[in-house]
Amino acid sequence: MQWYGEAIDKTYDEIAPAPRNALAMITREPLGVIGAVVPWNYPMIIASWKVAPALAMGNSVVLKPAEQSSLSAILLARLATEAGIPNGVFNVVTGLGPEAGQALARHMDVAKLAFTGSGPTGRKMLQYAAESNMKQVALELGGKSPQVVLDDVKDLDACASTLAWGIYYNAGQTCNAGSRIIVQGQKIKEALFEKMSKFVDTFPVGDCLDPSVYMGPIVSTQQRDRVNHYLDMVGKNGESFVFGGDQPTGDDNLIKPTLIDGVKHDSVLSQEEIFGPVIVAVDAKDEADALAKANGTEYGLAASVWSSDISRAHNFARKLRAGTVWVNTFDMSDVITPFGGFNGSGAGRDKSLHALNNYSALKTTWVDLS
Repeated sequence: MQWYGEAIDKTYDEIAPAPRNALAMITREPLGVIGAVVPWNYPMIIASWKVAPALAMGNSVVLKPAEQSSLSAILLARLATEAGIPNGVFNVVTGLGPEAGQALARHMDVAKLAFTGSGPTGRKMLQYAAESNMKQVALELGGKSPQVVLDDVKDLDACASTLAWGIYYNAGQTCNAGSRIIVQGQKIKEALFEKMSKFVDTFPVGDCLDPSVYMGPIVSTQQRDRVNHYLDMVGKNGESFVFGGDQPTGDDNLIKPTLIDGVKHDSVLSQEEIFGPVIVAVDAKDEADALAKANGTEYGLAASVWSSDISRAHNFARKLRAGTVWVNTFDMSDVITPFGGFNGSGAGRDKSLHALNNYSALKTTWVDLS
């Protein structure tokens, strides 16, 4: 919020090099009403990514939070009121997606819809926009982000701990979670998995409100059952658990960190977003095979590549079809850089000045000076 407040004067209008005796001005204007539909996994952060640039560009906002995490959005609205934002400029509407979300997406007075969530729901948002006023739609959808380990990696300790962090933070309930490991070389894979297993054994899993806990539970029994559905597939096509794989039942939503080896690239486990603390391992014959498999899903949100040769890693990174690519790390982030994906991971960008400009409309004004 503070960053976008300070960024308002960093976006400029333009004067085009017009013919003699004419003035051509390109100006940015507010779009109007922005509808923002946000998920439960990062309720305050993702809401801020949409609300802050929209307000900074002079729009009004109607925010529809996920029904699992509405209270944080209501608190944000309360803080906005205390800060002096006029009535009607920032609004929160709670409710279920098929009711409140669809009504917002279809509303004729909404100029733009900013949505973060699943691919199927994102497609519905496009449909609702087309069936109403052809409003702009920005989509930040799912991912199956690859973490590619090339055969020259030397610091396996850093690699192993970062690969684990890339999937297990927030219990894997993150759109850009590094949910696929693509490894070039059997020896590296064996050493890497041994180190990952030891690293996972060191961090506590349990109540997410306990500051000492590294990883908490799945958000709901419905989401837990979805993850269990994928765990049920293990072993049917030669896959095996390296660690984890326990399936909680009843009121227990705590799924332990899980690594699945022997996963075929074209399998459901490798292609579909699980959205839980589950990472699958896919073998690569060589660098070209690793690249093809990294790019070989419907998604393109994020990716990482690990190599001790920075030139090799940079060349590989340029070929990855993903909105964010990390080299020898994972999930470095800042509001100054855009976030979003290619292909089935959506269209449009959150964060950075690019997002600020996306909440404006370009107008060209010609003036005859003769």
